[in-house]
Amino acid sequence: MSVSLTVLLMLAPAAASRDTCRDCHAALEGPLAKPALEFARDVHAHSGFGCASCHGGDPTQEDPALSMSRARGFVGKIVRTAVPRACARCHNDASLMHKFKPQQRVDQLTQYLTSIHGKRLAQGDTAVATCTDCHGAHGILEVRNPQAPTHPLRLPATCGRCHADTRLMARYGLATNQLAEYQASVHWEALSQRRDLSAPGCATCHGNHGATPPEVSSVAAVCGTCHALLEELFRKSVHQPLFATMQRGGCSVCHGHHKVERTSVDMLDGQKSVCAGCHEPGSPGARLAAEMGRRIRELRSALDRSDQILARAARDGMEVSEAVLRQQEGREALVRARVAVHTANLEEVLAWTKQGMAVAHATWQAGQEALRERDRRRMGLAVSLCAIALAIAGLWLKLRSVEASRPGL
Repeated sequence: MSVSLTVLLMLAPAAASRDTCRDCHAALEGPLAKPALEFARDVHAHSGFGCASCHGGDPTQEDPALSMSRARGFVGKIVRTAVPRACARCHNDASLMHKFKPQQRVDQLTQYLTSIHGKRLAQGDTAVATCTDCHGAHGILEVRNPQAPTHPLRLPATCGRCHADTRLMARYGLATNQLAEYQASVHWEALSQRRDLSAPGCATCHGNHGATPPEVSSVAAVCGTCHALLEELFRKSVHQPLFATMQRGGCSVCHGHHKVERTSVDMLDGQKSVCAGCHEPGSPGARLAAEMGRRIRELRSALDRSDQILARAARDGMEVSEAVLRQQEGREALVRARVAVHTANLEEVLAWTKQGMAVAHATWQAGQEALRERDRRRMGLAVSLCAIALAIAGLWLKLRSVEASRPGL
């Protein structure tokens, strides 16, 4: 553009009070009116920017020859290859961004140029995503706005507009099932059903402006941004160097990429075993997985049994709150045993299952003792009631005897 960014920014307050670009386009019909109508809700419009901030020209002139004069910086429609740098004229300016969004990063263009999208765009591929494909062009909303295409709940569908497009992805030889698989994952369940906005979305693993498929060697680190403890345990396991040697992606070998399902002990052995993908039945690895699964199931069953007997005792009015509270220790041991599976070390799992079993045994005994005390109390109550009944019967007989001994009655 021939007009400097400073001049355009000086025009922003004037654009807020008078913008012939918006006035003219809003009066038109069809596609030419749409940008003006959409811009009314745009975050840039709310900050005082106008059409000329991006498209150049002079928004104070009613004569189209002047308002859209090339001499006044008018560029018209911005070609796709120029969009990232056009946006970066403001978003890379730290001083300017500090005025409106002090916390916002100002290296988005740098990141974008390192992404697979940016690299292909630089090579002339105009089919790849640019800023406007994800954020929109004239109706751009804050990311925190639930209607924004980049809001966590909407981002998967936004990415899916391209990545679920069979015809578009065919030119790159990419699959188009990522969105469908992600929407069947435990991550999407947490995001869409529990409204947990911290749950992983596309950008969590791939990045946003610097979007790139995670390298095989970095998968565990990417997953570890949320699952830090699991990453630490995995790095200590025998699997980590083996997967690295085989160029396999760490966590994704067992849990998958986009369709990450809820974990269960059944992943160790049985029909849903993921271990069976590498370890043949009867092999040391398969036996190790089966033993870890058996121990974890035993602990879970023991804790469930304690829960049931304590619930019976509580329903019958017995005081078992201390045992119920201690059950939490057992449940924590169960969780830690399941987590320890990532070490592929039976001793690590046994350390927690033994601790949990000790708790389950103690709470089971507490429940049993509470039920025995209940029975003793019931027996004592029954004896007391019998004694009272006998006393009442004796008094009744005595009264009858006294009445019978009085003549004339």
